[in-house]
Formats: sequence, C-alpha cells, structure tokens
Amino acid sequence: MTVFNLTNTDATKSTAFFGPELAIARYDKQKYAFLEKLTDKQLSFFWRPEEVDIYRDAKDFKALEPHEQHIFTSNLKRQILLDSVQGRAPTAAFGPICSLPELENWIITWAFFETIHSRSYTHLIRNVYSDPSAVFDTIMDIKDIVDCAVDISESYDALINFKGEYGSYEHKKKLWLALMSVNILEGIRFYVSFACSWAFAEVKQMEGNAKIIKFICRDENIHLAASQQLLKVLPQEDKDFAKIQKESSKECVLMYESAVVQEMLWAKYLFKNGSIVGLNEQLLCNFVEWLANKRMTAVGLPTSFKGGSNPLPWVQKWISGSDVQVAPQEVQVSSYVVGGVKLDVNENTFKNMSL
Repeated sequence: MTVFNLTNTDATKSTAFFGPELAIARYDKQKYAFLEKLTDKQLSFFWRPEEVDIYRDAKDFKALEPHEQHIFTSNLKRQILLDSVQGRAPTAAFGPICSLPELENWIITWAFFETIHSRSYTHLIRNVYSDPSAVFDTIMDIKDIVDCAVDISESYDALINFKGEYGSYEHKKKLWLALMSVNILEGIRFYVSFACSWAFAEVKQMEGNAKIIKFICRDENIHLAASQQLLKVLPQEDKDFAKIQKESSKECVLMYESAVVQEMLWAKYLFKNGSIVGLNEQLLCNFVEWLANKRMTAVGLPTSFKGGSNPLPWVQKWISGSDVQVAPQEVQVSSYVVGGVKLDVNENTFKNMSL
C-alpha cells in the first residue's frame, strides 16, 4: 500500500472502493458528483461550539429537577460516546480502501465535523458542570451506553481487522455492513437524545445546548445522505455488491431492529425517574419506530415498523435547521450559512454607479 500512486490512472473509471490506489487529488472531474456536493455543503455549514453562548444553560441546569438533570446528563454522555466513535472510525475503516479522490475528501471532511461535535460536548460540560470529570469518567459505567458502543464498533472493527484477500467478496461484505451500521448510527441512534434536548428548549430551558444539537443534527443529516447514496450506487457499479445487498438483507434488518430495541431501552433508562414536559418514554419509542421505518425504506430494506405521521411533529422545525426562527435577544441565531456564495451579480449590476 502506498500514500501516492505514481501510475497515471483515471479515477472516474474506478470503483468507489477497492480500486487502484489514489494518485492526484483532483476534483475538476468526478465519478460521483454527489460526494463533491455533500462536501461543499458540509463545509458551508462550518461552525464552532464557542459561537454558542451557553451561560444561561448553567443557570437552567441548576434549576432542573433531579430526574431532568439525569435525562440531560445521560444523553450528553451517550452523545459523547457516539461521536467518539465517529470522529475516528470513518477514516480508519473507509480511508484505506477508498479509490476516488472525491470520496477520500468526503471521508476526511465527515470525520473532521464529527470531532467538532465532540469538542462541543466538552464546551458544554466545562460551562454547565462544576466538575467535568464527573461526567467524562462515568460514561462507561452505564451498561446501556457500553452496549451501544459494542454494537457500533463491531462492524467497523470487522472491516478494519479483516485479514482475507483485499477486495474479495467477503471484504466487500464487511464494507457493506459497516456502511449499513453508519446509516443506522447517523439515522436513528442520535435522535432520542436530540428529541430530549429540543424538548427542554421548547419550554425555554437549556436553549444553548439545543442550538448546538441542532447544528449537530444538521451535520448528521448530510452524513446520513452520504451513506444512503453509497448504499445505492455500490450495487450499480459492482455485481458483487448487488449480490451482497440481497444476501445480507435479513442481517441488515436485524441490525436495524437491534438498534431500535436499544433506543427504546435507552428511553426507558432516561425516564425511569420521571418525564419532561411534552415528552415521555412511549412517545419516544413511537418516534424511534417511525424513524426506523423511514430510514429502512430509504435504503431498500423491508420493515415492519409503523409508518404514518411523525409522532413528534414539533421536532421537524429543529431538524430543518434554517426553518427555526428565534429572537436574537433570546438565544443565538443559527439559521445562517458560513462560506455560502450567492451568484446574483452580473455585468449590469453596477452600471449606474460612479466613483
């Protein structure tokens, strides 16, 4: 393996994974333009957690009931774990086997934004809790969080540690299952925590945290789109993946169902001492099933979960980032885009101006 392929190869004729090793990092032409578009969109959303003032959150947290503090802190711990995995796993698992410059660029950008998410949790903890170690050092003491970590890491580790022939059918299957695990993580596993964070903000509590979570959710939607698109194009470019897609359908359904059960157990753990205004265990479980039905359908998997209307319709305004309207004096405006360019200037724009 080499970090630079001296052979002058045409990457547009390569497969996304397991093709020739990467040469020139050029983006003037791409095999999959959607990867370049996702990278551009992700970069336009660049943000830093320090942009969000969470001074009021520290006061709000002290005023929460003990069971509400349990819900908030537990969700924060779980999110720390999820993004700890996603901050390093994409480059470790997918980087060494990708064959397209635009795919390599997307993987690096994706992982970088996951590290922003991890930094945002540290920003929150430093400002809300008097002793950050009390949060970080007890994450692995919660069985539900550990079980989630094992499930998430399993498919990644199987791909990273594969010892068989490079690019073999079995190697491709490991990749397929890892991508499906990404789809489940980005599409389902965050949303119980997200909904709780936004429920607090709906009653004017912990609004800075909710704003940060909205930024994170906006990023995760882009990551979800990437996994969905890759799961769509791989069977089209390689007959092995087409066969794997059919053969592994039941296994992938079980992966989804296992994740749904874990999310429901997490909701039970969160609300074991009481609920919060507008949200309870049953509502969250219904929401997870509805979301699983939507995600599975999007990647062509059969589903027995309920569809219909969203059991938590109010969360949509948080998921649809720019739709959220806030008064600047209440909390930070988040519906801006960093790095965006509007191409509405032409040769006649300034014709009536003189110096």
